[in-house]
Amino acid sequence: MSFNTFGHIFRVTTWGESHGPALGCTVDGVPPGIALTEADIQPWLDRRKPGQNKFTTQRQEADQVRILSGVFEGMTTGTPIQLMIENTDQRSKDYGDIAQAFRPGHADITYHQKYGHRDYRGGGRSSARETAARVAAGGVARAVLARLAPAVRISGFMVQMGAKGIDRTRFDETQIDQNPFWCPDATAAIEWAGYLDELRLSHNSVGAVIEVTATGVPAGLGAPLYAKLDSDLASGMMSINAVKAVEIGDGMGVAALTGVDNADEIRMGPDGPEFLSNHAGGILGGISTGQPVICRFAVKPTSSILTPRRTIDTTGAERDLITKGRHDPCVGIRAVPVGEAMMACTLLDHLLLDRGHTGGLRGKIG
Repeated sequence: MSFNTFGHIFRVTTWGESHGPALGCTVDGVPPGIALTEADIQPWLDRRKPGQNKFTTQRQEADQVRILSGVFEGMTTGTPIQLMIENTDQRSKDYGDIAQAFRPGHADITYHQKYGHRDYRGGGRSSARETAARVAAGGVARAVLARLAPAVRISGFMVQMGAKGIDRTRFDETQIDQNPFWCPDATAAIEWAGYLDELRLSHNSVGAVIEVTATGVPAGLGAPLYAKLDSDLASGMMSINAVKAVEIGDGMGVAALTGVDNADEIRMGPDGPEFLSNHAGGILGGISTGQPVICRFAVKPTSSILTPRRTIDTTGAERDLITKGRHDPCVGIRAVPVGEAMMACTLLDHLLLDRGHTGGLRGKIG
């Protein structure tokens, strides 16, 4: 299986399976001389790890990251950084019933059709467990961004669970870390808790929409036509397990706008150009404008549920399947730190690309 690497200069290769002894990533392209320890990466993994509340899988993993290479005396050396996270709470016996059967809505059938041999324990590489490696890489990216672009701030939050969305008039950033859903609307978070409890107890699951924003992004990141910041950002978000749609700025909503409504008008401010709106999500022509970069992605409902589903096995025989094991009733909850990590990795990659391409040259305005 190839294609386990993303990024142009800041390159991340993830490895490992859900029920293997460990998983991790190799991070290449990190400049030398960046202060980095495991303590810089661990807090981001702690936000993603399972078993933190009743609304996520009860698999208990410490997700302790180890730096195996690329760092000496607390500083990056410019060589590949190898990160490893051990798996310590696998229950592979839960998956014996699906060794020869395909879970509806899961990648089991496509992996079998493509490779003819698959790791059925927790889905192997198709498991959301793989995202722990991305979050670890995102921790490295954040450490580099803090040095090279200290104004950048990345924040992810859930804006919709099932058909229930937040009320933007109640948006309160301080609420994001105060509830299990990374929800900026305290009232919606209470409603979601009851809703998800009902689904969980009825052996069902639900999808979600996550929004990730980055402020302090310098203008000029990205390049036409095949290295657009938004196309790489969309690709990174779409590569997250269970993601089925991505939009930048107003996204699909721009189809309902007129040119008068959609154009982000510009005026000259004391410190340079100022946009009067941000329908473009901080990116025009594939290049950052200096406004907040805004991205949303939709996560499908968890496919592994205890409600019987109709399927077939490898012989073609029809059967009803119940998927045992410990699964998230709304996998979108733990996708929030993953989306933040992909934003960090993509922004750093384009920052390094720009440094190599233009050397930081910028057109003068005013």
